Amino acid sequence: MSSEETVRETGRQTGQETGEGTGVETTMDPGNAVVQLCARGMAAEAGGRTEEARGLFLTAWEAATDDYEACVAAHYLARHQRTPRETLHWNRECLTRADRVGDERVRPFYASLHGAMGRAHLDLGDVEEARTHFASAARHLSDVPTGQYRDWVRLSVARGLRAVGGRDGGDGGDGTGADPVHALLVRLCARADLDALSLLLPVWAGSLGTAEDEEAVTTALRMLHAERRLPDAEQAALSEAIGARSA
Repeated sequence: MSSEETVRETGRQTGQETGEGTGVETTMDPGNAVVQLCARGMAAEAGGRTEEARGLFLTAWEAATDDYEACVAAHYLARHQRTPRETLHWNRECLTRADRVGDERVRPFYASLHGAMGRAHLDLGDVEEARTHFASAARHLSDVPTGQYRDWVRLSVARGLRAVGGRDGGDGGDGTGADPVHALLVRLCARADLDALSLLLPVWAGSLGTAEDEEAVTTALRMLHAERRLPDAEQAALSEAIGARSA
């Protein structure tokens, strides 16, 4: 596998395994020394060698010669900190360096960077700051190339917005409460109704709270309701969810 393929493939696998996309691999120069260190770090990370990965990312940070290289290294270092506050420090450093670069190389990074900042603030209990960064991440999604990675970032940002109650039609901020669609999805999951889940879950999980996204959720609810094949309690829950969105 070539150096470029190693950077991209290892980053893709790492993002899937940790539940965190990076957004950085897509514009990396595989001949760059800092990028090569980060690629080795990603390989160690994917192999479960956490301390080795952290050491390689720290070496990459120390080897950085400009803001772009520092941005890349700080991004990975943030994922290997021992406390939420240290994680926030490195995520902030990464975002600051990206702002200093300020060109097309970093535009695809911002959705992921703001999402990481949002999660760091949420871990520290700072809901307002988390909400601000998740909203910024949503605004930057259009800069991420279309594909599986962008879909994953969207899901991550939508999850963050639900957690802070920052989404229209949201659930009150705890991810489980007032949203009747969430309650219905729990029922469908319990029965493993894959047909119903395949229609409803993607649009609900990926909704950023925009009018277009929420209309897609409502349309899926109405389509499912029109089939009239669910058990009576779930059919009633469908009616409740549609009614709540029409109020």
